[in-house]
Amino acid sequence: MSAVPAPRSARPSARLVLVAATAALTAVTATACSTSSSKDASNTAATGSSSGKTIQVVAAENFWGSIASQLGGSHVKVTSIITNPDTDPHDYEPTAADARTAAGAQYSIVNGIGYDAWADKLLTANPGSGRTQLQVGDLVGIKPGGNPHRWYSPDDVHKVIEQITADYKKIDPADAGYFDQQKTTFETKTLEGYNKLVADIKAKYAGTPIGASESIVTPLAEGLGLKMLTPETFLDAMSEGSDPTANDKATIDQQMKNKEIKIYVYNSQNSTPDVQAQVNEAKAEGIPVATVTETPTPADAGFQQWQTAELQGIEQALAKATGK
Repeated sequence: MSAVPAPRSARPSARLVLVAATAALTAVTATACSTSSSKDASNTAATGSSSGKTIQVVAAENFWGSIASQLGGSHVKVTSIITNPDTDPHDYEPTAADARTAAGAQYSIVNGIGYDAWADKLLTANPGSGRTQLQVGDLVGIKPGGNPHRWYSPDDVHKVIEQITADYKKIDPADAGYFDQQKTTFETKTLEGYNKLVADIKAKYAGTPIGASESIVTPLAEGLGLKMLTPETFLDAMSEGSDPTANDKATIDQQMKNKEIKIYVYNSQNSTPDVQAQVNEAKAEGIPVATVTETPTPADAGFQQWQTAELQGIEQALAKATGK
């Protein structure tokens, strides 16, 4: 992002909209299976399928939708519900169109871990016939209350890739070979830069102490072998939209003044006054700053382009801070 956006607005209740969306579900007929949304810029048209089958897929968020689309190629039609970088996935308000999309899905991908409960409600309202569902939190063994930002964990991303491919093969066994090929290409070529950056940063900067604005950075720090010094209570408060404690802010202030952290990483989609004050302080203290975002920016960026750009920024900040 070229500029730091304003913080997301207060999160209104989704109850009224969800009720309307659920009501719309009951009116959906079997023809909904052919309905798709134009929301997802990564949607792929079905061509040349040996089985003549196109799996209708709905992903609650476009970071998982991007992966699902690339793994499925011409044999899937993926619609992501959350696609706008300014939308807060925590408390998204589903529409009637979202309800129709969910009703027609043969395969659904939900992050879980309390991150997108609205998606669970949409799918539960109309379970469909034989629909397969992937709950990322269940797959990676993170229970409600744990850190939900699993797309920032490189290990968890690869687990999701494995599961999506396995699920596609079960839904459309005639095209199992195609899905295996798509997975191999995605992991070895498409994610080549992403995988290399993760490995290089871990090998070169493991153990380097860092600070961050919220818990979205924690799974990435763990995956890169970096040491998170920011109090977890502060990280969680910022992610949940609550006020951090004065003690936590004082601790972070001291860490910066004493140069205990080498870089500071912040979510530019949630730059509150407290976070902006920390960004300014880090810069004033000569501590390099790197940014991440909760959802892909720009909205049509593939998972790999988005994550690779962020990893490059973190690597550059670490190099500047350590001289390595």
